[in-house]
Amino acid sequence: MRDRVEKVINRIRPAVQMDGGDIELVDVADGLVKVRLVGACHGCPSSMMTLKMGIERAIRAEVPEITSVEAVSDEGQAP
Repeated sequence: MRDRVEKVINRIRPAVQMDGGDIELVDVADGLVKVRLVGACHGCPSSMMTLKMGIERAIRAEVPEITSVEAVSDEGQAP
């Protein structure tokens, strides 16, 4: 399942990178995908909309076993 999620992220990554950000896959377990938003995405007010309406929607369309996608942060940093 992780490989399938990674393929989706790799396909949408160029669009995120065009805005100066990036997505790192952190973990896939029990239907939950954890990603780290970096670069311009880190702290961007629109990042949660991008996460839910863009990234999560794309992943769930291709990997229906996924129930949710959430952003995680580095220790001491807000997502």
